Amino acid sequence: MLNSRHVPKPRSDPMDTLTEALFEPQIDSLPLIHRGKVRNLYAVDDRHMLVVTSDRISAFDVILPTPIPGKGVVLTQISNFWFRRLAHLAPNHLTDIDPESVVAEGERDQVRDRSVVVKRLRALPVEAIVRGYLIGSGWKDYQATGQVCGIPLPEGLRLADRLPEPIYTPSTKAEVGDHDINIDYGETERLLGPEIAARVRDLSLQLYAEAAEYARGRGIIIADTKFEFGLDEDGQVVLIDEVLTPDSSRFWPAEDYRSGISPPSFDKQFVRDWLETLDWDKTPPGPELPPEVVRRTAEKYREALARLTG
Repeated sequence: MLNSRHVPKPRSDPMDTLTEALFEPQIDSLPLIHRGKVRNLYAVDDRHMLVVTSDRISAFDVILPTPIPGKGVVLTQISNFWFRRLAHLAPNHLTDIDPESVVAEGERDQVRDRSVVVKRLRALPVEAIVRGYLIGSGWKDYQATGQVCGIPLPEGLRLADRLPEPIYTPSTKAEVGDHDINIDYGETERLLGPEIAARVRDLSLQLYAEAAEYARGRGIIIADTKFEFGLDEDGQVVLIDEVLTPDSSRFWPAEDYRSGISPPSFDKQFVRDWLETLDWDKTPPGPELPPEVVRRTAEKYREALARLTG
């Protein structure tokens, strides 16, 4: 069933859908706006769109041919949890419209539990990245320059060290298959204007701080994360896309954390580790994933959901 193009028949518990996979939604009743690495966007009307989160997984900016069963359900449930929890800090794009009400009857199984109807907003061309720990490209940058994206850091920091305070390191939004490019804050002011750039920066740091504190109490360290924002018709900055999921963030189990090593994570660790053993040049097409890697990855996504939401 891993490459099934349809989700199963309705079940009483949405968590039961985590045993099946949806690689490519077949929604013909609405116009397709955009197909991303994971999400398909469909026009509902001039003011709303349907976001369907598939079970596709990407690594090294390549969409792999093997889906992770239930991944889209997990990502949707986690994002919705955070949208609700953080609504007092930032307005978001969610609506109360039932996704099943905007598609044809025969398509409802494909949107159940993995979709939302959202406001159609003008997306800002910046990825709002917040880093709380020294890892990934930030660690490489620090080793080479003593800085992360041009922000000076104290000497003597080790891999995975907690930073003195979270830092905001924006990037440009790349097309599917391309790499995001880090930019400095001055460039965000040029792209967005000083007022909106400051609002995006300040909101990102506030959202990260509150979420990181909550997650730590649930046994998860949020090492870094990416937010996306849009503007509504009144020019208000609105939180969009996904929020604080294992796809948009680096989650570490707190019980396994220590500085000086790269901690295990709740995201694509098993996928990346397996891919690194192959003679693959990290360009499309990607290789099929073995069942054990798929199973362990699905378990990690589900564990993140359980820890955060209970």
